[in-house]
Amino acid sequence: MSITAMLEPIAGNGETVTLPAEEWMQGRTLYGGASALVAYTAAIRAFPELPPLRSAQVAFVAPVGAEVTPRTEIMRQGRNVTQVRVDLLVDGNPALTSFWLFGTAREANGVYHAQAASPAPIPVEKAEPMMEGVGPAFVQHQLEIRRAAPAGGHGDAPSVRRWVRLKNDDGLDPVARSILLGDVNPPSAMRVMERPGPMSSMNWAINILDPEAETRDGWWLVETASDHADHGYSSERLRLWNADGRLVLTGQQAVAIFG
Repeated sequence: MSITAMLEPIAGNGETVTLPAEEWMQGRTLYGGASALVAYTAAIRAFPELPPLRSAQVAFVAPVGAEVTPRTEIMRQGRNVTQVRVDLLVDGNPALTSFWLFGTAREANGVYHAQAASPAPIPVEKAEPMMEGVGPAFVQHQLEIRRAAPAGGHGDAPSVRRWVRLKNDDGLDPVARSILLGDVNPPSAMRVMERPGPMSSMNWAINILDPEAETRDGWWLVETASDHADHGYSSERLRLWNADGRLVLTGQQAVAIFG
């Protein structure tokens, strides 16, 4: 089931829909990047004249199942920026709540482009395939994943770096693709866990740096890196680069660590 087929039932009119989401589930809930993409899709279908997405805040409140009711509203519409709220309701209660900031492009008053990933990743052509036949269904059937850093990460700080490619993006637009893949890595706090246990993303703050981002041969470099892990939580940075080293998405996430 391609991601665009899963999104097809969303009309943006507040009706309850049943998503064909079997391959995008992660335990009891829809994979975080996919559930955020459902909310984004509801926003742009409810308000099709919105300018490009610039930023978002997403709270993963409860498990998002296949049956959801998207509820959308414009919170404020200015000359350049429109802020949209989207709640995904399950059994009448919010399972995901989110704010999406859309903004028209303006003449730049100062330009600075982020540096490429450092240290440099393993070139994708030489990178070792991984996660073949293991992990959630969407990892096995929807993604190709290669190791972008030595096993165990790089440096002293916990991090996870991987090359990721959708097996079939089926015409997914660049922003939707960035949202879907920006949360695909596991939290890097797994590098410092003393014993096995589950982890759960609680929120996700996203900045879209390039609403028209493209890459070579479909490959994207995805990184999660923990700034601090203690008391059962981790503060994680998330970044997404294209294959030429251009940073296209940044984010931050609070993760609950169990076990």
